[in-house]
Amino acid sequence: MSGHSKWSQIKHQKGVTDAKKSQMFSKLAKVISVAARKGGDPATNAELRAAIEKAKSINMPLDNIERAIKKGSGKAEGSQLENVRYEAYDPAGVAMIIEAITDSKNRSLAEIRHILSEHGAKLSEPGSVLWAFEYKNGKWEPKNTLELSETDAQSLDKLLEALDEHDDVQEIYTNAL
Repeated sequence: MSGHSKWSQIKHQKGVTDAKKSQMFSKLAKVISVAARKGGDPATNAELRAAIEKAKSINMPLDNIERAIKKGSGKAEGSQLENVRYEAYDPAGVAMIIEAITDSKNRSLAEIRHILSEHGAKLSEPGSVLWAFEYKNGKWEPKNTLELSETDAQSLDKLLEALDEHDDVQEIYTNAL
């Protein structure tokens, strides 16, 4: 049977799983680097300890963890990571808070703006979405929620999926049901 190679199927499946793992590793490395800014010792830095435990739970290699700690604590040369927050509205009026960790604010802003515009959403001014949320227990919770039609919910899901695939994006909060 020509064209039916078992190795070819395995190679493609492995490529897909490796890409997902790589994306998770890069997101967690950024979280570890940001947490390491407050101190590179997990014994004294609870945020760093929690990030390392999460990384170990998904089998992130120890070399990657140590490299992220060095980068965050300033012991390694390279660019500095920073937390950024973007606010946006989708076409149905759903408010979104997008939290990211990036080494280049301008690049991330352009890429996120592009993703939003592809799905009909718009980036808004800082503070224009925060009124619809309140910060509780380390997360943004909506003060009031919107109920969406089925088509609006599907388009929002596609947008959230596209944003989640971006390496810099860590969390997305919406006020949709």
